Amino acid sequence: MALLQISEPGLSAAPHQRRLAAGIDLGTTNSLVATVRSGQAETLADHEGRHLLPSVVHYQQQGHSVGYDARTNAALDTANTISSVKRLMGRSLADIQQRYPHLPYQFQASENGLPMIETAAGLLNPVRVSADILKALAARATEALAGELDGVVITVPAYFDDAQRQGTKDAARLAGLHVLRLLNEPTAAAIAYGLDSGQEGVIAVYDLGGGTIESEGTVDSITTNEINEFLTTFF
Repeated sequence: MALLQISEPGLSAAPHQRRLAAGIDLGTTNSLVATVRSGQAETLADHEGRHLLPSVVHYQQQGHSVGYDARTNAALDTANTISSVKRLMGRSLADIQQRYPHLPYQFQASENGLPMIETAAGLLNPVRVSADILKALAARATEALAGELDGVVITVPAYFDDAQRQGTKDAARLAGLHVLRLLNEPTAAAIAYGLDSGQEGVIAVYDLGGGTIESEGTVDSITTNEINEFLTTFF
């Protein structure tokens, strides 16, 4: 069986079917999209050879930009340049204002107390902003793989609660993506390390991310001889 052969839970792809899937790291600071080609996992680059996509969206009355172009507006048009939106996912406005009192954005509360960000494009919630980042990553993958994606696996912080995980799924759905799995970030790193390792041992794997370094630590434990079983369960 090919490593990282992704299929929906309980189903397996027929040998003759060509199904395309990608892995997405929807990061606090930067995001990535990757896939497995010829048995090798690789991140996908944009037209300029850049693999990272800054997790930044700049909104205007007529459209928006994502990534490097958006980031150039961070100092010029701060109120309409949304960055690190992952911090806001699944949180109430009251929680956000307590945790991040110095954010440069204007907020309104929705009927259920969730944050709505005031932008030139109107009131936007974190799910919508995250969806715009996911759309940019999906477009990169679609072009690189020359076909539409059948599904994606998205990594999330191990400390994400149910509301934050559901918000991530909602963002993917809004972006037109079918989520095969949500996978904890440190678990994904551990799996990636152990894919081609034939040895057994105790290895410490740490996901050093823009949001992780300011959060309480969460450790996922997986031994090298559990890798194959873990892959079978998740993929």
